[in-house]
Amino acid sequence: MTQQTDGPAATTTPEGISTAPASGSTAPGGDATTVDGASTAPGFITETEVDRIPTLLAPTSGGGPVTAGLYFRVGAADETLATAGLTHLVEHLALHRHGVSDLHYNGSTAATHTHFVVSGTAEEVVAYLNGVCASLRDLPVERLATEREILRTEQAGRSRGPNHQLPLWRYGARGYGLVSYPEYGTLHLTADAVRDWAATWFTRDNAVLWITGDTVPEGLDLTLPAGRRQPLPAPTSALPVTPAYLTGGSGGVVLDGIVRRSTAAALFAEVLSRALFTDLRQKGGYSYTADCGYHPRDADHATITAFADALPQKQDAVIGGFIDVLARLRAGTIAQAELDSARAKFLKQYEIPDVGAAALPSHALNVLTGHENLTPDEHRAHLADVTVEDLRDVARELYDSALIQVPGRGVDWAGFTEAPQWSGPSFGPEPLGTVHRSRASDAVSLAVGREAVTLSTPRGRISVRYDACAAMRVFPDGARHLIGFDAFVVEVEPTLYAKLTPDRMAVIDAAVPAAAVVPMPERDPDEIPQPAARRDGLKGRALGILRSLRPGRG
Repeated sequence: MTQQTDGPAATTTPEGISTAPASGSTAPGGDATTVDGASTAPGFITETEVDRIPTLLAPTSGGGPVTAGLYFRVGAADETLATAGLTHLVEHLALHRHGVSDLHYNGSTAATHTHFVVSGTAEEVVAYLNGVCASLRDLPVERLATEREILRTEQAGRSRGPNHQLPLWRYGARGYGLVSYPEYGTLHLTADAVRDWAATWFTRDNAVLWITGDTVPEGLDLTLPAGRRQPLPAPTSALPVTPAYLTGGSGGVVLDGIVRRSTAAALFAEVLSRALFTDLRQKGGYSYTADCGYHPRDADHATITAFADALPQKQDAVIGGFIDVLARLRAGTIAQAELDSARAKFLKQYEIPDVGAAALPSHALNVLTGHENLTPDEHRAHLADVTVEDLRDVARELYDSALIQVPGRGVDWAGFTEAPQWSGPSFGPEPLGTVHRSRASDAVSLAVGREAVTLSTPRGRISVRYDACAAMRVFPDGARHLIGFDAFVVEVEPTLYAKLTPDRMAVIDAAVPAAAVVPMPERDPDEIPQPAARRDGLKGRALGILRSLRPGRG
């Protein structure tokens, strides 16, 4: 059972045929006609229904195992920060009754969908899918406490890609930005909350089934409650200006941008990937990994993510080379051979056996999210129509929406604007409320007002309005950490500020919506911050107050 987040290096061919069933890439589908209640595209994909769930079939050769997947249109982006992990928790509970088995099965939760997939004999596939739906109808909530601990352990051991911070900087602490955050909801969600979520989102009208084979296996019982096809979450924004940059990270360069979904955009991602590899690894020897991926975000837009790693002494060279490649493509300096090579790679997907079966997962995901599917002939025609000028247009679209994270100093020189480090001027010239001086530095203070809490430093201010609080982490020792929808954080630590009494904390508790409250476990005494000896300016422990402008940076 895994939770997926988009990574920079895709192994799929979006807007073509998926080579990884759970990846969330897209593929051409069958432009089928209806015959006796089923839609058919000979040799490719057949459409029918099982228990009122749209079902897609495609033939396979060689008598191998049956593979099937059940998609639901719900994921991390549908949650709130305070309930983050709720979908993942339902997924785990739905799979619990399968226990230890030799059957190859899994579940995954991505930003916009949840996927249950299985491979085995027809009887094993039927048993698995029937079991998933039975559990969704009657979740084993007696396992709730245990599954919470399992998810916390899974989260602690999960590797995070180099782009894990970009979603929260782009979207803030909601919607598509939630994939950057811990699963706070798993700390406190009740059995009723879990049941309600399953009943609302895991319904027959919010699902699509796909199966490799010519017919539906006998014995399937996918009975689920009625519901509705849930729309994709609307994107939010925490970036006032793009292209933008932020500094920090693991030492490499990572960039993402939002483009319209198209065959040209998918081809451009392949061209960019090859150009980065050629310039940064083969020619410059600056990077070991230089890659680019294309990930559909919703029905109309996709995210292109590019990454290049670097040793400390090569970081400047990698940054310069990375931006040079993007500038070259944006200027339209793209050789016809680059386009032809990328196009040839996409066309090879139609040479694989059982092309319809390979397309099933991405075809089903398109049906689920309302994106048009293409027949193989239509996709080939789209590939043939793409020109170098089309790729240049995609490069400009990518640049215009780009967010890049670089080590060291900024990249203003390349036309990027630094992403906001402090709250905007809308919070007024002076913070309102009682002012509490830092015990470590007179230059730092915290204001607790009727509408917001504000951290003031010589470098700027961070404010979180109570009515725009995505989550407030509540600690038994009295601390309150407020995270705004814009992803800015104010950590209210009674040990660090003078006269921050319980009555002032009560003002915060009364103002923050109950739905945003996240009870946290007791902290180890060593984790509770203590003021250092007073020093002039912003030195010593006072710098710790500034460490958490946004989650993941401290």
